[in-house]
Amino acid sequence: MKTILTEEAIHAGVRRLATQIIDDFRGERLAVMGVMTGSVVFLADLIRQLDFPLRVGVVWASSYRGSTTVRGELSVNTAMMPNVSGEHVLLIDDIFDTGHTLAHLLQEIQKCGAASVRSAVLLRKQGRREVTIVPDYVAFEIPDEFVVGYGLDYQDYYRHLPYLAALEPDDLAKWQP
Repeated sequence: MKTILTEEAIHAGVRRLATQIIDDFRGERLAVMGVMTGSVVFLADLIRQLDFPLRVGVVWASSYRGSTTVRGELSVNTAMMPNVSGEHVLLIDDIFDTGHTLAHLLQEIQKCGAASVRSAVLLRKQGRREVTIVPDYVAFEIPDEFVVGYGLDYQDYYRHLPYLAALEPDDLAKWQP
């Protein structure tokens, strides 16, 4: 694997994002919603940086299954999402690739009666966007590579890595039957 972002760089990026979010939301009622499962590490680190009261919830969404590195049909489950009617919502996701997942989830949350909905992503892949929306907060721009670590996975492995790495063809070949 090739390291894309070190642990130190990631923590600095999360702190930078938190500062922007604090400036924009101080004094507001905020519900922070993490997209499971990839955002869990980012979500935990980010909310510890926010120094005002907030609610935390999760929504599950996935368009990658098994050993594929190609987007498939989007599955969404909002059963674990709290009532956000009348609240400002910050949707947290690990990566903005084509943007289809984020666009769909932003619409779903808006339908729930949120006062406003903004989005924050750890990563935005360069040259992959297929939707008109863009995240409100982006910690890092990365090249178009399949990345793991800091919550992102390949076949549910590598989420535990404290840094971000790109899987190279030899790494992917090790997982093939």
